[in-house]
Amino acid sequence: MSGFEWQVRVYYEDTDSGGVVYYANYLRFMERARTEWMRALGFEQDQLTEEQGVLFAVRSAHIEYLRTAHFNDLLCVSAAIIDQGRASLTFSQEIRRCDDDSGPVCTGEIKIACLDAETLRPRAIPDFILKEIADVE
Repeated sequence: MSGFEWQVRVYYEDTDSGGVVYYANYLRFMERARTEWMRALGFEQDQLTEEQGVLFAVRSAHIEYLRTAHFNDLLCVSAAIIDQGRASLTFSQEIRRCDDDSGPVCTGEIKIACLDAETLRPRAIPDFILKEIADVE
């Protein structure tokens, strides 16, 4: 898949007392980028749950904090699939300042599992989703 990119502004609420982005919020930014990626493909996660009985949940996350981001920074958050299983997708994600080419502030590898909405057990990713993913690769 070619990479998807989404922008987010750092608000005061995203920072600690020193004005630096609180470490857990990088995961929130990555989650939002993956959600916007799904939306760009034409999928709303609440509709997938209601109409198809599937939901996606984080199975694992490996995060590297490389630099700090600060209050009012404009961040670019990327998401690209690097591995696909029957019931999972693994994303490579990067967060960087949009106006700074000095490198990422944070990188991550996030594995997402497709689950049955009722049983919360792994379930194969529906074919119509896989088709859309394949069409953007």
